[in-house]
Amino acid sequence: MYGGENLPAKTIIWAAGVAASPAAEWLGVAADRVGRIIVEPDLTVPGHPEIFAVGDTAHVEWTDGRLVPGVAPAAKQQGRHVAETVRKRLAGDASPRPFAYKHDGDLATIGKRAAVIDFGRMKLTGWIAWWIWGFAHIYFLIGLRNRLTVSLSWLWIYSTGQRSARLITQGPQSGDDEADPPRVG
Repeated sequence: MYGGENLPAKTIIWAAGVAASPAAEWLGVAADRVGRIIVEPDLTVPGHPEIFAVGDTAHVEWTDGRLVPGVAPAAKQQGRHVAETVRKRLAGDASPRPFAYKHDGDLATIGKRAAVIDFGRMKLTGWIAWWIWGFAHIYFLIGLRNRLTVSLSWLWIYSTGQRSARLITQGPQSGDDEADPPRVG
């Protein structure tokens, strides 16, 4: 809808902004320009060795001035590092343990039956990359039930072209008692 009128379209793009957690503000510590806490090399908050920041909340330096990417594999590595650090601290070893990120590569879907893969030496595009992308995402799901559910859902979409999820694209306007019922698209 634009200016009170429906605009027919074959393609609709929905985008949502993403913001870092306001944890830096809560703690009153330094943050980068997007609000991530600038952490020490061991992922602790400066001045607070008892507080760790990981994932999208943390500004973590990697190599050549680049930052550790805000992706799930990086957050999982950070979580494992923090867990091991806490375990060692509880056992009496308080020595600093700098976090070292290991980048395993990039996978991205770029459309139906198309993806890109960059594992450093190996780079792929197209439908083979798309299948590898799909297998990788299913492999990292937790539990057989989740893997089967997603696999069957994706197989259905792949073979029929029909998505199982639908969006409500229009609903009654406030104060409009005789509005059309919502359309499912």
